[in-house]
Amino acid sequence: MLAESDVVSLHLHLNDKTRHTIDARRLRLMKPTAFFINVARGALVDESALEAALVEGWIGGAGLDAFGREPPDVTSPIFSLPNVIATPHTSGTTDGTSRRRAQASAENVDRIAAGLEPLYRVD
Repeated sequence: MLAESDVVSLHLHLNDKTRHTIDARRLRLMKPTAFFINVARGALVDESALEAALVEGWIGGAGLDAFGREPPDVTSPIFSLPNVIATPHTSGTTDGTSRRRAQASAENVDRIAAGLEPLYRVD
């Protein structure tokens, strides 16, 4: 699929098995005119390999909304490449998601006040 696609958009959960799913080997499979989009998690991508792919022309460009380090180092050379569009991890921000986040926050306040474990806890 990577060799045939004009656009590859990554939507994947990050865990030990998915870290650096997009690496140099996979990037080299893509067309030199293909675009890679990451709106998931930065660590899913080997960012050094992605930078090489963009500079050396293995792929045509990238749209990046997630980075291995958040907030990203904006002095990184990847941000000055003409074939990169970067956004500040906002691709999931919609009216619907904003409302669900607010609802979940309010529900967690109620749960904690009632002595219950909060939902969606991240330690």
